[in-house]
Amino acid sequence: MNTTQPNPLKAAMWMGGAIVSFVLMAVSGRAVQVELNTFELMFWRSLIGFFIVVAIIKIRTGDLSLIRTQHWGLHVTRNVFHFFGQNMWFYGLMLIPLSQLVALEFTNPIWVVLLAPFFLGERLTGMKMVLTLIGFVGVLVVAQPGVQPLHLGHLAGILAAIGFAINLIFTRKIMLHDQVLCVLFWMTTSQTIMALVLMLATGFQLPSLALLPWLAVIAVTGLTAHFSLTSALGLAPATIVAPMEFARLPIVALVGVWLYGETLDPMVFLGAAIIFSANFLNLRLSTRRRAQT
Repeated sequence: MNTTQPNPLKAAMWMGGAIVSFVLMAVSGRAVQVELNTFELMFWRSLIGFFIVVAIIKIRTGDLSLIRTQHWGLHVTRNVFHFFGQNMWFYGLMLIPLSQLVALEFTNPIWVVLLAPFFLGERLTGMKMVLTLIGFVGVLVVAQPGVQPLHLGHLAGILAAIGFAINLIFTRKIMLHDQVLCVLFWMTTSQTIMALVLMLATGFQLPSLALLPWLAVIAVTGLTAHFSLTSALGLAPATIVAPMEFARLPIVALVGVWLYGETLDPMVFLGAAIIFSANFLNLRLSTRRRAQT
């Protein structure tokens, strides 16, 4: 049992690192997709990430024994859904404003609530259903059907959130057995192979030299974002860390205005606030129930 005292200040610093990583990944993803499709992007990202993870494992342990696992099925399933979600996220990145994509990504916990009964056997209570419906009201406010045209970018954002939700569910299972670096090793390995197969099937081109720094940023931030988020959760409860992540929306919205001339849509912020409120209330509810058991 972890008896470490919560440290919200250090958690906030790690969350700042996570937010910076996510923003840099979004900007780099748009820059790279001027030339490459999502499969090519994912191939180079995963390949670079693979070498980074291997180097870290060698430095920390001196060998690769840490990558041994007896749970191949969990790793494969997790990585297929993470690969799907990440491709959808990068695809949506080019079609809708950054703020809309991030707001739709915030539905990730809603999908975890809906899908956990199927994958984890968790009970879907009436209160969870109510909070889930409130979250979907937020999605409608963000997308504004009937007010503005809906297209593939909105669908990609929702599908990305679903992929990330299933990825999170299986990550919970895997972390009962394997360490983080083991998970990252098999993630980068399997996604390099998946991306290579799809890249060769849909047409392959080498990235120009101008893209190499952007690809390196994507690979590094893909690792630092999740490492920073995990570190924050290790320093403070999720009920403290979750509100910090909401800061990603105004920051990424301002980046969209500054770099791409995107507009600040108040409805996106309102919808995101509704989604976040439903997520946060569900998190508080789950935390309270665990404390009572």
